Amino acid sequence: MKIVAALAALAIALALQTTLGSLVIRGTAALDLVLIVVVYLALITGPITGLLLGSVAGLVQDSLSSGIIGIGGLAKTIVGFVAGVLGSQFIVAAPLSRFVVFLLATVVHATVFMGLYTLLDLRQFDTPYAAVLSQAVGNAFLGVVGAQLIELLPGLRDRRKARRMSRH
Repeated sequence: MKIVAALAALAIALALQTTLGSLVIRGTAALDLVLIVVVYLALITGPITGLLLGSVAGLVQDSLSSGIIGIGGLAKTIVGFVAGVLGSQFIVAAPLSRFVVFLLATVVHATVFMGLYTLLDLRQFDTPYAAVLSQAVGNAFLGVVGAQLIELLPGLRDRRKARRMSRH
């Protein structure tokens, strides 16, 4: 069941990402929803799941884009694995620590992605620091808010039901 939920979350993120793909800041997407989902799932499930989800999500995203297939997959695989290791070795449950992980994951992803394109001499990027930083902050904010909502909503229903039962 968890695998189906993870794949559904990735599919929704991919659909939203392709729909909102026109939102671009200096050659970099404003938000990378697929990366946010990969990092969150890697944090809560571990490095192997992060590695697998990152590779699947990256390859699917590469196949839907006009770039080289495999570069985004490798970048998301590395980020998913590292996020999974961080999630299994450290307590990454507080909003601030999650913010830092999402922020660093976005920076690492952009570095690997742009670095491979530059190394292979396929594309040049003109000082993308501002675009990467804005994407990193946006991804981190959305990742923290999304994680908080995902973890609070199931308990909210149970607390509401318990409150109703205690009144009677």
